[in-house]
Amino acid sequence: METMTAHGAVIPKLGFGVFRMSDAEVERVVPAALEAGFRHFDTAQIYQNEAALGRALEAANAKRTELFLTTKVWVDNYSRDRFAASVNESLEKLRTDYLDLLLLHWPGDKVSISDQIEMLNAVQEAGKTRFIGVSNQNVSQLKESIAVSKTPIVTNQVEAHTYLDQTRLVKAAQEAGVAITAYYGMADGAVPRDPILQEIGARYGKSAAQVGLRWLLQNGFVTLTKTAKPERVKENIDVFDFELSADNLAAISKLATRGGRLVSPPGLAPAWDA
Repeated sequence: METMTAHGAVIPKLGFGVFRMSDAEVERVVPAALEAGFRHFDTAQIYQNEAALGRALEAANAKRTELFLTTKVWVDNYSRDRFAASVNESLEKLRTDYLDLLLLHWPGDKVSISDQIEMLNAVQEAGKTRFIGVSNQNVSQLKESIAVSKTPIVTNQVEAHTYLDQTRLVKAAQEAGVAITAYYGMADGAVPRDPILQEIGARYGKSAAQVGLRWLLQNGFVTLTKTAKPERVKENIDVFDFELSADNLAAISKLATRGGRLVSPPGLAPAWDA
């Protein structure tokens, strides 16, 4: 698996996410993901399947030192009496003593960025996570997080796919040495159905979904994939044996539209960058 390094964190470029998966789906698909070569797994407290992921990894005898585990603290736990306790609960559910990466899930509108980062720094200082990062932050929030954090912010995990232009955020992150992790890469099913991506994929013997993932990878994103079907796992990881041409990359980038953003919950999402 290819990796990306950000402030000392060596992150597998392709990760396996378990958003909107039941416990049964997680425990069924994770062994297939491990067998296919995935070692980067991404979950969150709000997904309510951390325990299922922990059970699945343990049952598969996955070596902890070979894994890169990420989870995210939910906004309801952004308080001094809940933050660290919630991380301890996540560790217990995941059956591990430490995380590789701990993220703030959403900025929200109730707790200041500086207070969020202070609590994140504290759990890192306590040895609960090797690296820290954020998720769903705009450029100004990311810059503030970087400025107030005692240790480096290694990633900002955000929605990213062929229909959403994240150029401004990517530029700011690159200037700070921060990796951008892409979620929702299939744009809620639009990518696999896209005729342009299907046509480009046919030239390489690949599916439109694989083209969408490859586009993200070649644009420098750490990329999260997802499937609840074990038989589809190999397709998700089989994206390192071809390279999109410059013309293909440009054509795909033109798919971005002003209405391309799909995930923006009120009270959680910030004012997005234009």
